[in-house]
Amino acid sequence: MALHIIDHPLVLHKLSIMRNKETSTMKFRQLLQEISMLMGYEITRDFPLDYEEIETPLMKMNAPKLAGKKVVIVPILRAGLGMVDGLTMLLPSARIGHIGLYRDEETCKPVFYYYKMPANKERLVILTDPMLATGGSACDAIGRLKKDGFDNIKMMCLVASPQGVKAVTEQHPDVDIYVASVDETLNEKNYILPGLGDAGDRIFGTK
Repeated sequence: MALHIIDHPLVLHKLSIMRNKETSTMKFRQLLQEISMLMGYEITRDFPLDYEEIETPLMKMNAPKLAGKKVVIVPILRAGLGMVDGLTMLLPSARIGHIGLYRDEETCKPVFYYYKMPANKERLVILTDPMLATGGSACDAIGRLKKDGFDNIKMMCLVASPQGVKAVTEQHPDVDIYVASVDETLNEKNYILPGLGDAGDRIFGTK
């Protein structure tokens, strides 16, 4: 699979506003929704089509329609929730799963405190998290999904570090990653540089 950098001018413009520390919570949340919708056009580009005969006001035609590809959008709590609304504007019939996890400070192993997915394992999973920093949470979430029987997964992030991209591609080479930007590196606290700060706090106004 591959890394897909969605560097459309509208995406980059909106991302620049989000990066600005003066951008309000309301504006940040709105822009994340807009970018998620724009990125959704690319992540759905390879969806197959069927053709169905319809009748326009003037004539009959074979009209292209989605070939019934079933999708589940899965945010990694909590920041991943900020990307759901933009995707559901494009995919209103998509199911929505949830993954909540944290890393145990003593064992360094992932602890899943919430996991809820639809029963149909054949669905395409679009896993969302605005930040792909170390890649630890993403790899844990993908691993849990695969263990549960989901084997068609795409990862959608806003900003990634080279370290995070490397971790996911090495551990899960079958998962496509879609990002708006791969930034320079991580700092000593594993925040992405230049990044945009703590996405969860900026989405929900908790800092």
